[in-house]
Parts: sequence; structure tokens; C-alpha cells
Amino acid sequence: MGRTVRIYFDYNATAPVLTDAAAEMARALREDVGNPSSVHAFGQRAKACVDDARQAVAALLDGEPSEVVFTAGGTEADNLALRGGAEALAASGRRRIVTTGIEHEAVLTTLKALERQGCSVVALPVGESGVLAPDALEAAMTPDTGLVSVMFANNEVGTIQPIAELAAIAHRHRALFHTDAVQAAGKIPVSVRALGVDLLAISGHKFGGPKGIGALWIRRGVRLVSQMTGGRQERNRRAGTENVPAIAGLGVAARAARMHLDAHAASAAALRDRLERGILANVPGSVVNGDPARRVPNTSNISFDGIEAESLLIALDLEGVAVSTGSACSSGSLEPSHVLRAMGFSNTRSRNSLRFSLGPGSTAAEVDFVVGVLPNLVAKLRALGRTASAVS
Repeated sequence: MGRTVRIYFDYNATAPVLTDAAAEMARALREDVGNPSSVHAFGQRAKACVDDARQAVAALLDGEPSEVVFTAGGTEADNLALRGGAEALAASGRRRIVTTGIEHEAVLTTLKALERQGCSVVALPVGESGVLAPDALEAAMTPDTGLVSVMFANNEVGTIQPIAELAAIAHRHRALFHTDAVQAAGKIPVSVRALGVDLLAISGHKFGGPKGIGALWIRRGVRLVSQMTGGRQERNRRAGTENVPAIAGLGVAARAARMHLDAHAASAAALRDRLERGILANVPGSVVNGDPARRVPNTSNISFDGIEAESLLIALDLEGVAVSTGSACSSGSLEPSHVLRAMGFSNTRSRNSLRFSLGPGSTAAEVDFVVGVLPNLVAKLRALGRTASAVS
């Protein structure tokens, strides 16, 4: 039996729910029992709870509360932006969509579905830095391009894209710009005003809110076709009775993220750098993937020559350390990381990389423990690999 996990370095998969967020959710379950669409006092109390959370999310994104639409998570927010935007643009004939090869599956799989419905999709490559060159987007724009989707921060390597510059290019060509900011919100400043985007998706469980709740920010004036039809909730953008307790928890997490953003970013960056220095100095054949400077402060993606990352992940888990080989949504896949492949790395390097993602609960002692156990674990796995190769 392995040890109970005691060191959690997988915040990009999901962050622990904040104590205050969980408490607010429990309170809402007990006290805000009405339907927010009801006109009586019980309903209006629930509506006030939803409105309060909407203001908190808007403040985190530097937007207006009326521009925030609550969804069941980041995936639904991306779907609403892409499917809703494509459907609204269909009549204009602008059915071409430009994206990148490093997007989350929530975007890439949705775009594949839109291709089957007649849209044309172009996925632009990125270099080893993981950054999309603005010139590449400029060259890809055509008169029939109606939508551009580029993620703010990558979930595997943490790379931050030049969103404001990319959005400006899209707008010069009269295209809408959507960004999946699921891995950016709560980690770095996200201002929809400064970025100039049209659509921006977030997910609550990435920064201390509960799972199953997210939001899509929609710039005022942008037309989307609702993908969830029924009642008139969320300004006719997303039908269905709102999940009041989850929305309440998201609101608390959004306020906390905004309040502690700078302190948490500085702490995470210091711990990440400490982790990388220790690993690179003590584990031969290790290298950091992606741009070392242009990335969110909590994320490190490291390749280890001569091993399979999944084997190292299991070995660390037995030591009580939780990390990831990439997106949690791709767990169980035997394919190499599509992100690292899109960055131009070989299948081998794409299979031998681990993601370490830290959070507010991470400590220097935890980092030092991981740095201490990794060299021996890697050496053992490499020795086993050499033995297996010799036998075969």
C-alpha cells in the first residue's frame, strides 16, 4: 500500500476548495432555498446571492456583472463561446475559425465537432517556447475568418500568450476573439478591458471554488446563440435554474483570488523556481519545457530523459506526492502530450514530461522533499529501463 498523499502539486488539475467557499456553499444550501427566478422573498434572497457572486466574478475579470454568464464549468463556457459564436456568425458566411495546437481539449474537441458541421478550422503551430507569434496569426487571417480562439495560459506548460496583441489582430480583420482563461484567472491579473477580448472562459475549481461551476464573460454587444435552451435565465444566454450554492462558492473564491493575487503569485513563483533549481541541479537529463519567463507563476513542466513520465508519476505517488503528466482531462491516454507535440518536441520527450503545479497551500518543505526523493526515483527507473532493453 502506498502512503496517503500528503504533498499536492497538482493545482492545475484542481485546487482544494477554500474553507470560506465551502462554508458559504453550506450556508446557501441551508438558507437560500428559493429559486432565483421567483418573485417572492425566498426567491429574491437566492437572486441576491447570485448577484453578489456575479459582482465578485466581474471584479476579478475587470468587467461588468451584466457581462458574466454562469456555466457548469470551463468546458461549458468554452462550448458556449465557440458553438454560440459560430452559430451566430453562420449567416454571414464567416465560418472559418483560427486556433492553436496547444489548446485544451474543451476547445479542440469542440472545434472538431464544428468542423463536422461545416466550419473550417485552422490550428496554428507554436515554437518550443509555446508562444503563438502574432505574425503567424496575422498571416492566417482571411476575409471568411469569424472567430479566433487562443488560450490565455496553457494548462500543461503554463505559457502565457500575448492575448491583447492577438485580440487586436483578430479585430482588425473583423473577427471575434475568445480566450480560455481557466488557468490564468486567480493566478495572474486578468482584465478583459486591457486584453480587449470578446469572450473569456473561467472555471471555479482552478482557484478555490467548487467543481461544476464556471463562467463565460461576454463583451456587451457580442451576439451568441444559446446552447442551453429553456427559460430566460442568465439574460437568455444559458437556460436552467442557477446552481445557487456553487455560484456562492465561486463568488467567495473570486473575491479571495483578487484579494491575495499578488502575494500568492509571488509565493508560487519562488517555490516553483526553488523546485526547478533543485531538480535541474540534482537530476541529470532534466530540462524545463516552455518559455521560462512568460508563464504563470505556479507551473513547471519538466522532461526526464530515459524514463516514462507515467512511471515516475506512480513512483512519486507512492512517496505521497501528487503530480501530473499533463491535462487531467487526458488522464489514461497513451498518446504523447498534444501540447508538447504541437511545440515541436519528439514523441519521446512528450512522453517523459511531468507537470508540477503549486498553489497557496504549497510550502518550501514540500518542495525540498520532492527534490530530495526525485534523484533516486529517476535513477531507479532509468536502471529498470536499461535492464528491460538489455533483456529484449
